[in-house]
This record gives sequence, structure tokens and C-alpha cells, in this order.
Amino acid sequence: MEFTTDVERGGWLLARVGEHGGVAGTGFEAYARILHPVEATRRDVTVTDEWGNPEIVEEAMWPWAEVAVRNGRVMHPLVQWRNLTDGEDEAAMSFDDGWRVGQSVEGWFDPSLLAALTVHLRAATEAPEELTAGVWNGFGELNTSSGAVFVASTDGDPQNLERERARIDAELAASVAPQVRRAVEAGPFLQWPGRDFLLFDTSLSELADPGWVYAAGLGWTTDFPGVTPQLLWPADHAWVVASEIDFDSTIVAGSRALIDAVVADDLFEVFEIAEKSDLSWYGDTINPAPKD
Repeated sequence: MEFTTDVERGGWLLARVGEHGGVAGTGFEAYARILHPVEATRRDVTVTDEWGNPEIVEEAMWPWAEVAVRNGRVMHPLVQWRNLTDGEDEAAMSFDDGWRVGQSVEGWFDPSLLAALTVHLRAATEAPEELTAGVWNGFGELNTSSGAVFVASTDGDPQNLERERARIDAELAASVAPQVRRAVEAGPFLQWPGRDFLLFDTSLSELADPGWVYAAGLGWTTDFPGVTPQLLWPADHAWVVASEIDFDSTIVAGSRALIDAVVADDLFEVFEIAEKSDLSWYGDTINPAPKD
């Protein structure tokens, strides 16, 4: 993935933003919404760590449907996570069997899921090796001066702790490409309504391997995940993949054949939606709204 200053190539998509600021552009034959899975952990009260806390004995990525079943809610195309969990302000939700589920992730499409999606995207474009990726310039991970939460397991030796801190700081500093660090402040940007995007050249071959993130210069290290694209499209404009920074789902817009293939793929928790579907908090009119 290489940074590019050619922001004019995004003009076709800007012309299709639509009255609601549609995140994937208007005028496509069909649209799909892929829900971002959530992290879940299970603790065993009979197994405690050195501080006496129950240890994590199992980890998993849960589909939203697992939480819906446990909370007696309904899955549907416009479902909202806050309606499944009684509010977005809760850091996590715990269940009687020891499982604890974290918050859904906004504006971040798991590279492994993106890799799986490339199979369908490749079949729907004549330009699989000519892709443009758009990355929002507001992510703190792209600004190495913003710092990161430091958590380390050491033997308590202050020197070892300092060495570990220095290692992490050095990796974080090197994880953002110099041209990206400069462009975050100076551009040029693709100026989407309310959003400024940096643009990058990439390909489906590159994105088919989730390991691409460590060479992209987008803040990924062995200890911390970086950012992923919010926009993705091929040179022939056959489709758009969009992960709006305030949405915990990713939208795929394209041909009927593409959307049918994505919806039929069991690797994704996915629904077909309409071009003007309301994906805001208020779009879920089936499940009860959280109590404020």
C-alpha cells in the first residue's frame, strides 16, 4: 500500500455522496451491510491469577446474533448494537456463564474479513490490481506524538520496564510511514462531507493477505493494531467498500451478483440493505431503544 497525492481520482465517488451522505455512494444495483464481530472472553471463577482475579480461560469473536439471542433481541438489516446491549456507554456486558463481551468496533474492518471479501470483489471488477484505499486522517494511531497506553508484564525490574517501554515507543514511531505522518496534517485530502481522507494505491492481491497491515505504514505493530481503510474502490468503479468511522459495520455497494455472493457467504454476518437505509442509532425500530 503506497500513499498517493492523486485525490482527483475520488471525484466520481464524491459526485455520488447522496443527500444523506451515503458512505458507499449512490446509484449501485445493490448494497450489503457486514456487521463487525465483537471480542468475547470467558473467565473461570475457580481459576485465579496472582492478584486473585478470575482468569480468562477462553476467547472468541462473537457475531451480534449471539448477543441478540442471550438478550432476547431481534436480528434484522438495520439492527443497532446499542439496542442489543441496552446502551453504548457500557464498556462490556457480562453473562451468567462467565462470558463477557466488549464493545463493537467502529470504522475498523478486520483485515481477515477483508481478505475473505476479496474473493467476491475480484469476481466483480476488471481492475483487481488497481485499487484506491481511503483512510480518515483523524485517527490518533497516525499521529505518533499522541502516545499509547503502556501495559507490560515484566519481572518488576525498573530497567526491564524502561526497556520494554522504549521498544514499544520505537515500534510505534516506525509504524507510521513518514509521508503518511506529514500528510495527516498537510494533505492533500479527498474531502468527503465531514471527513478528510488520505488516499493509497493498493490491490486485491495485497489485501488478500491480512499481513499487509504491517508494511502499510498505518500504525500497526506486534503489540498494537493500527487503522484500516474507510473507503476502497477499483479503477473501473465497479464497487465500493466503506467502513464509516461512526459505523460498526461495513457497507459493500456494487452489482446484484456481487451483493448476492456476499450475502450468501457464511463467513460474514451480513444483511442486504437499501441505498437509503438509516444506519444511525435511530434506524433500529424493532428492538427497544436503550434507557438513557
